[in-house]
Amino acid sequence: MQGIQDFQSFFDCCVGDWISERTYHYLSHQEIERSRTTFRVDPISLDLKQKVLADNHYEYEAPEALESLPGFRLGFHTVSEAGEEVSQELRMLFIPQEDSAGVLAGDYLRDRAYEEERPIISRFRYTLTSRELLMTTRYTKVVSVDSITLVNPTLRVRRILNYQRPAADGPLETLLLAGFGVEQKG
Repeated sequence: MQGIQDFQSFFDCCVGDWISERTYHYLSHQEIERSRTTFRVDPISLDLKQKVLADNHYEYEAPEALESLPGFRLGFHTVSEAGEEVSQELRMLFIPQEDSAGVLAGDYLRDRAYEEERPIISRFRYTLTSRELLMTTRYTKVVSVDSITLVNPTLRVRRILNYQRPAADGPLETLLLAGFGVEQKG
C-alpha cells in the first residue's frame, strides 16, 4: 500500500532533534503567548508498542504486523516567554485502518495525553499530496485538532486548534486556542 510507505517516510523525516517557535492565541481571555520547544523523536521497540496498546486496552488484530507500525517516543521541553517551563515524555503508536484516494486514516494511541494525565486513543488522517498529519483528540473538556505539515525533511509547520468540547458529536464551534509554529530539525 503506497499510503503506508509514504506515511513511514513522513515519520522517517520526523526522527531526530527539533526546535519549535510557536505563538498561541488564547481566545477565551484575549492573550497571546510565545514559546520555544526543543524536542526529540525516536522510534520505539516492539515491547513499547505492545505496552502502548495495553495501556489503552486496545485490541490490535494483526500482532504479526505490529513491528511495522509507526511508533515513537517524544520528549520535549518548552519555555514560554513568561519563563514557565514544561517537560514531558510520551510514547505513541499509529494504527492505519483506511488507505484510499491519497489519504491514510486510523487510530493514534498515546501512553500519556497532553491535556490529561492518562493514556488516550485519538484519530489521525494523513494526506499524501500535502504531507499533512492531522490528529484529533477528544479530551474531557476540549477537542484538540493538531496539524503537522512536512515542508521538507528539516522543516515542519504546526497548527494547533483547541475547541470547547461540544455536547455529543456536535460540530466544533467554540475555538479556545489557536497555536501556530515553525519546527526546524536541529
